[in-house]
Amino acid sequence: MPSSRKRVVFTGGSGKAGRHAIPELIKRGYEVMNVDLTDFPDPEANVFTLKTDLTDSGQCFNALTTHFNFAGYEGPSLPGPPDAVIHFAAYARNMLVPDNETYSGNVRSTYNIIEAACKLGVRKVIIASSETTYEVCFGQGDLDYTSFPLDEDADVNPMDTYAISKLCGERVARGFARRFEADIYALRIGNVIEPHEYERDFPKYISDPKCRKRNAWSYIDARDLGQILDLCIQKDGLGFQVFNATNDTITATFPTHQFLEQWCPNTPITRELGEWEAPLSNRKIREVLGFKEEHNWKKYYNPEHTG
Repeated sequence: MPSSRKRVVFTGGSGKAGRHAIPELIKRGYEVMNVDLTDFPDPEANVFTLKTDLTDSGQCFNALTTHFNFAGYEGPSLPGPPDAVIHFAAYARNMLVPDNETYSGNVRSTYNIIEAACKLGVRKVIIASSETTYEVCFGQGDLDYTSFPLDEDADVNPMDTYAISKLCGERVARGFARRFEADIYALRIGNVIEPHEYERDFPKYISDPKCRKRNAWSYIDARDLGQILDLCIQKDGLGFQVFNATNDTITATFPTHQFLEQWCPNTPITRELGEWEAPLSNRKIREVLGFKEEHNWKKYYNPEHTG
């Protein structure tokens, strides 16, 4: 738990990940303001949304120096920058808009929010990168991964616009972290799973393993993502870091090494894998941040009890 009530600006909180991650942060004691183009989807959550175009640098600076709600006017202090900024706002994949707008919107908004945060003195910024940077998710054709496990030290070279925009965001984060001696952590987020999606989607995931190759048979529960964000806020002094944000366990019914030998026989395995370790490995967030998953998929879907 945070030692005091920290103020967090969360961009893109109305999206699939944010709508679950923000309540998790609030439960852990944070005060959170959502910065988005649409209202927070759960009116009972009492999350204030500031409608903001993050491709406008001036709006970014203003969004980081405003009251979190109207109650702020009752206090003695003028609004100032938050304790932390979490940047999830983006075009969430290819083919929502033309590729050039995907690139422009994602890169400009990430640059603007990082610049504003750093120049306003925010010491902790967390940005959403993506599993797509590991090349296969939106790659053309049936590609193989370079190696397993997929970890943060891989030399990634994706071909699609969305993943390239995310790599650009990582590079901006790295440069600004160095310039301002700030902590900026980039989360390569796996396929986000909402609570209702286990029963709906996992029967197909388990019965048709090929359909999960583009996600490396890995995922992140949206609520566990909230825990990861909490751990990132608490862990100071790391400078620029990349973390895979995934759960522990492969989405398969037999052990990881055996599974990968069957479904990715041409991909080298570079270290011993845990028996059920997800191929998009979260070992770094477990070892560096102390992540302990709360929402393993097997709690919500048991393939032995279906049919």
